[in-house]
Amino acid sequence: MNYSKGDLVTRKSYNHDLLFRVASVKKNSADLYGEDIRLKADAPISDLKKIQERELEKRRQKGKEKEEFSFRLFRQDYQLMKEKREYHATEGYQHEPIFFQLPAKVLHLDGDQMYLKKCIELYQRIGLQVHGVHLHEREMPIQIGELVEKIQPDIIVITGHDAFSKNKGRKNDIRAYRHSKFFVETVREARKINPNVDQLVIFAGACQSHFESLIRAGANFASSPLRINIHALDPVYIAAKIAYTPFMEKVSVWEALRNTLTGDKGMGGIETRGLLRTGLPYLEDESNE
Repeated sequence: MNYSKGDLVTRKSYNHDLLFRVASVKKNSADLYGEDIRLKADAPISDLKKIQERELEKRRQKGKEKEEFSFRLFRQDYQLMKEKREYHATEGYQHEPIFFQLPAKVLHLDGDQMYLKKCIELYQRIGLQVHGVHLHEREMPIQIGELVEKIQPDIIVITGHDAFSKNKGRKNDIRAYRHSKFFVETVREARKINPNVDQLVIFAGACQSHFESLIRAGANFASSPLRINIHALDPVYIAAKIAYTPFMEKVSVWEALRNTLTGDKGMGGIETRGLLRTGLPYLEDESNE
């Protein structure tokens, strides 16, 4: 069977567990990107199977249900945080809030253009200001300094594709990972500009990334402690939790992870202060009158 770039396939040797799209085709093998999971892999052509339309629809529906469930959980958390902020801002009085809020600004670097599009749609749905940039993972350390200086973000998400290969070394050897070293270098470059982990919050990593190195480099949150795959949208939920938590409150690692699709097996981090600031008074825009 012939395969082309963009074809959706599964792998026979892994019992068709994950859905991939073909990134490129060589003579006897193909490079694969996870459709919903931030994993880069390769497989012999003989190991691939094109997915049928009916099965594809079934998988996508199941994935959509999981994503919507996480979104509903986040919205519940957000509503509780909002009510708490309004209560404190009005000192408990029941009247229309007269305050304004300055939410965090996110810089999202992504090695996958399709994932970036999905993430930006979720940021917009959540109501966060985001500047999304598609860069190959090896370009991220080179570009990050200029981007931080230009955009002045409060949160940086550094993600894309990654994978651990046991044929290249042990799990504690960063050389055994496709892109972890580039994520680590990118975090270090960002920390040269702002070393304060509460002023600039960083999430870094993708599927199976070298968690320990990313945290040591200065990331607040990273993947993947147990070297498992993470969902494409998980970094957005971590960014949103930090962005909508008041700066006087800290976010525990569990609070940041509980609304993600992967959880603490795929991501971890350090307790971090929120970034939302509230101000007074709120002034109506007179230009519309």
